[in-house]
Amino acid sequence: MLKIKLTRLGKKNQPHYRIVINEARDKRDGSYVEMIGYYAPMQTPKVLELDIKKYDSWITKGAQPTETVAYLYEVAKAGKGFPEKKKKLSKKQLAKKEEAKQAKEEKVEEVKEEAPVAETESQAPTKEAEEVKAEETKTEEKKE
Repeated sequence: MLKIKLTRLGKKNQPHYRIVINEARDKRDGSYVEMIGYYAPMQTPKVLELDIKKYDSWITKGAQPTETVAYLYEVAKAGKGFPEKKKKLSKKQLAKKEEAKQAKEEKVEEVKEEAPVAETESQAPTKEAEEVKAEETKTEEKKE
C-alpha cells in the first residue's frame, strides 16, 4: 500500500521535509517512488510547496496520505498560507493583569463607599468615579 508522507531532512532542531510517495512499511527516510513537494516549518514564514495535480493523481491511484500531509494539502489547496498564531501572555503577565484588575475593582468599591448615595438620577457622579471609569475603558481598549 502506498502512502503520501513526510521524510525528514535538515540539521538537529532545524527540520525540513520532503512530501513523498512511499511504501507504507518502508523506512521514513528511505527511498521513495516520487517527491511531490517540500515543507519547511522553521522558516518565517513557513514554506510549503506541493504539486496538487500530482497529489490528486496519486490519491486516485490509491495512495493514502498521513494526517499531517492531508492538513498540508488543505493549506496548499486554500492558497491562504498558514494561520497566524496569537501571542499568549506568560504566567507572569497574566498574574500582573489579574492584580491590576483586582486593584481597580477595589478602587471602584472605595469610591462608591465614599461617594454620597444619589437620591435622584439628576445628580452627576463624582470626579473620582469618573476617573476610575475612564481608566477602566482605557485598559479595555488596550486588551482589544
